[in-house]
Amino acid sequence: MRTVVLDTNVLLSNPDAIADFPDAEVIIPDTVLSEIDKLKTARVDAELKFKGRQISRLLFDLSEKGALQDGVDLPTGGRLRVVSLRNEGSFPEGLSPRNADDRILAIAIQSCAEGCDRLTLVTNDLNMLLKAQTYGVEVERIEGVDSFTRRFIVRPFQRYRIPLTILAVALAVFAAIIYLVTFSPFALGRQTGGVGSLPTEFVDQLSVDQQQVLTYLYKLEANPSDLATTRALAILYDSMSQQNITYLPYAINQYEASLKLAPDDPDLRTDLATAYYRAGKADPAMKEISQVLRKNPSHINANFNLGIFYLNAKPKQYQKAANQFSRVIRLTENSPSMIDTLSRARSMLDSVVKDAAAAGDPISLNGGTL
Repeated sequence: MRTVVLDTNVLLSNPDAIADFPDAEVIIPDTVLSEIDKLKTARVDAELKFKGRQISRLLFDLSEKGALQDGVDLPTGGRLRVVSLRNEGSFPEGLSPRNADDRILAIAIQSCAEGCDRLTLVTNDLNMLLKAQTYGVEVERIEGVDSFTRRFIVRPFQRYRIPLTILAVALAVFAAIIYLVTFSPFALGRQTGGVGSLPTEFVDQLSVDQQQVLTYLYKLEANPSDLATTRALAILYDSMSQQNITYLPYAINQYEASLKLAPDDPDLRTDLATAYYRAGKADPAMKEISQVLRKNPSHINANFNLGIFYLNAKPKQYQKAANQFSRVIRLTENSPSMIDTLSRARSMLDSVVKDAAAAGDPISLNGGTL
């Protein structure tokens, strides 16, 4: 059984990474747990704190099976153990016990000091990677689902959506100002509610995005069937969730509300599927994306995103992922406006072929096995 040591950044990228090595003894250095514990009081992004709590809950549940220092069996196979530095006096030369990364690397080295089949340090930190290699430690990188989707999930109007959205919002805000100043109940002297009736001191404390959210919410309060506003609010929440994951459920709610108003809109349904997927709701995501492709088999973004879903399934479905990326390539290779998506699809297909071969699960393309 090989030995896999997880770095802090790997767990914060994907707390479920401990289940990704069913053939190994997974080691979490106690230094990693200390760094995660510091997140509780640190002034860091809310998403990092959320991931930290996820890790703590996972380990707490596993601790009910036995002492983590002695090792516990993982539900997916393999074994998990929390390991402390045995003796700072025998610290590997060139490493410092005062440095957290050095302590993690030292624990990795000590864990196999008495021999093991194969030692692998899993980290996404370049400095740690280079330092580990100088000590002859095998290094592997692993990305979390959310970071992967942020990089590779294709949204409708991939190339032009942001500038078009900014333009649409700007025009909407300009029109709203004209309306509010001249015709609406919020006009000067007869404000009865809405953003214009709020104290300036309060509004000034909101971010630009939050002020826009408030504007949209007031518009929807006046007209709950306003599809354009509902959709714009969903997109805005989705964008905000890239920096703060707590906005993602609000994006999902607005996408769902938009679909009730426009159930035949494939772009909306694809966006909802992507939001479900980022929220860890794999089954609803697959259901929505499959519904899009039943009615629109050539929907480029739905095909691409389905490939991402397959690639991140457990276990990974390499052949199905490759089929989807191949289809996207065929759909976009003659379209100059889709060159970005074509490039991503080719890159993803190359990656799938290599990963499948490394996993001993070669895939077939165009009738041949790669």
